[in-house]
Amino acid sequence: MAKAKILMSQPIHEEGMKYITSRGYEARVAPDFSEATLIKEVEDASGFLVRTAEIPASVINAGKVLKVIARHGVGYDSIDVKAATARKIPVCITPRANALSVAEHVLALMLAWAKRIIPYDAATRKNDWEIRNSYGAFDLEGKTLGIVGMGRIGMLVCQKAQAAFNMKILAYDPLVPQDVMEKAGAKVAAIPEILKASDVVTLHVPSTPETRGLIGAAQLQVMKRSAFLINCARGPIVDEAALVQALKDGTIAGAGLDVFDPEPPKPDNPLFGLPNVILSPHSAGLTVECVIRMATHAAQAIMDVLEGRRPEGVVNPEVFK
Repeated sequence: MAKAKILMSQPIHEEGMKYITSRGYEARVAPDFSEATLIKEVEDASGFLVRTAEIPASVINAGKVLKVIARHGVGYDSIDVKAATARKIPVCITPRANALSVAEHVLALMLAWAKRIIPYDAATRKNDWEIRNSYGAFDLEGKTLGIVGMGRIGMLVCQKAQAAFNMKILAYDPLVPQDVMEKAGAKVAAIPEILKASDVVTLHVPSTPETRGLIGAAQLQVMKRSAFLINCARGPIVDEAALVQALKDGTIAGAGLDVFDPEPPKPDNPLFGLPNVILSPHSAGLTVECVIRMATHAAQAIMDVLEGRRPEGVVNPEVFK
């Protein structure tokens, strides 16, 4: 009996490949992730493990024996879930894989900003020793952290910021019960209140039509001039042009971004020329440990479906009805 084929839209960690082949499946990585190539490659695949590639209906419908799609991560806005649902194909994410890594990245951005790591490093390399007397760094102890989105990542950020820095937490999430957020040590507040009162604001919501442009010019105007905005969620949540202007004119003091709109950002992106923004290439969830977890958890979700089990992290559970 031929092995069921699991297609990868892009390469995954070798531990993920071993995980698949050691359990009796054929693992194949597409030679590239263009729509035309994926349409050809998915034709005989039973499972489809997707990283950042766009997966439109044309690709999904080309999978003649396709039974499950698993996302290497938690964002699934690149997958046409409606088309998958129409064919009763579950789409799965890896909800337990990247929360820790992203939460740590948020804290790293906060610390880098508070302690002026990047400008102090640059000045030291230029032998500008006097920068130490600028007193530009500050402590996070007791500062107010606003968290918009209290899912797994937001909750971990909340817990770690309190444990490490004794920060005061303001949180908003209409999908999480108020008592759950309060038990985590957060004061529940509306977004305008969070923006107005927080020294640091971090975003942890999915990219949906409702959250697109959630933080725009009007919201930035409400924030403290000393505030720092962090986005390690999805680029479209923040109006990038409005953020650039706010950083230029001092509406807010700075920003830390791991995501952009579009991705990768264009070479002439004005963010690149600003000294008060810290950037990373959508890498918050790409630690060694995390990519292994994402690869193996996504592979396991595929195997669960192919072997008759219900996987975790299904975003369209109606396919099982």
